[in-house]
Amino acid sequence: MTNIHPTAIVAAGAQLGEDVEIGAYSIVGDHVVLGARTRLVSHVVVDGHTKIGEDCLIHPFAYLGGPPQHTAYRGEPTRLVVGDRNQIREYATMHIGTSQGRGVTEVGSDGLFFTQSHVAHDCIVADHVILSHAATLGGHVQVAEYALIGGLAAVHQYSRIGRQVNVGGLAAVTKDVIPFGSVWGNHAHLEGLNLVGLKRRGFARETINDLRAAYRLLFADEGTLQERIDDVARVFAASPEVMEIIDFVRADANRPLCLPHQDD
Repeated sequence: MTNIHPTAIVAAGAQLGEDVEIGAYSIVGDHVVLGARTRLVSHVVVDGHTKIGEDCLIHPFAYLGGPPQHTAYRGEPTRLVVGDRNQIREYATMHIGTSQGRGVTEVGSDGLFFTQSHVAHDCIVADHVILSHAATLGGHVQVAEYALIGGLAAVHQYSRIGRQVNVGGLAAVTKDVIPFGSVWGNHAHLEGLNLVGLKRRGFARETINDLRAAYRLLFADEGTLQERIDDVARVFAASPEVMEIIDFVRADANRPLCLPHQDD
């Protein structure tokens, strides 16, 4: 049974799934869809053309579906789509897309978005992603599965964050991060592979060993980067995880990559 607090404001056009809870002083806009069993604790604003999936828990003062922070936005009916079973904490913000971009901001399922975290317009955030306290994604950022963005870290617009990546706290990420990588610093640089994350997710020892060997070859001093990419692709063609890195790098050759720190 849907439960709406007397102080909440729910527009007539909003679509509410079964057993939705809308807490005190929350506001739900006219073009909002809330999936079954999703709960707005209190003081939550969900606005714009926004669809929230099932079993999400949204904490006080979160603002979902607000207009993009983009000077060219003129009120177009762009969208925000959020998946299932997400936990969205206090003061977190997620904005709708822009007509200059994809027109939609997409957030997957089973994510955890800490206090004051921000997902900007036209981002694509996959499943099982964690944005820690005040972590910020600029516009058009892509974040793959199981990535963890540390507290107060910022990812520059159009950047790509690969699967199982760990971005350290306070990092300023201005370049793409390969799958399974671990980056930190201002500006962020690769510190190696996210070995802790790989072990926690149950990756086999052989897979981790292949990734470590491929990493050393890919970022060696000899030859050009393109030559090393080709070498890694040839040597580790049978490893899906290594080839995921190669495919990531080859997918957009115009994007700069986070590289290991070079001593002066």
